[in-house]
Amino acid sequence: QVQLAESGGGLVQAGGSLGLSCAASGRTFSNYIMGWFRQAPGKEREFVGAISIRGGSTSYSDSVRGRFTISRDNAKNTLYLQMNSLKPEDTAVYYCAGGIVGGTATGAYIYWGQGTQVTVSS
Repeated sequence: QVQLAESGGGLVQAGGSLGLSCAASGRTFSNYIMGWFRQAPGKEREFVGAISIRGGSTSYSDSVRGRFTISRDNAKNTLYLQMNSLKPEDTAVYYCAGGIVGGTATGAYIYWGQGTQVTVSS
């Protein structure tokens, strides 16, 4: 089991920045591909981005590419999401997730955090 806990959400104005963290405990964090997802009210949970086990490879959805950056520190068992140039449509609950396969589908991830709310005001 891997326990994941997100932090860093909050309210920010459009154009601003916010950083999220995801602290992992339990099984070895560095064994897993890590991803960020988000879910807006009334919408399905969607892929934001993912990072490889050693952090050398990242992928992003088209909607956040160039604005968001995923990183990880395996020594600290922590995943990060730096969000810049935020837009009102980025408002959602953000989840971190860990899996063996990775990719853009929620079903590819085994472990999930409880989520943290990000609200971007216009």
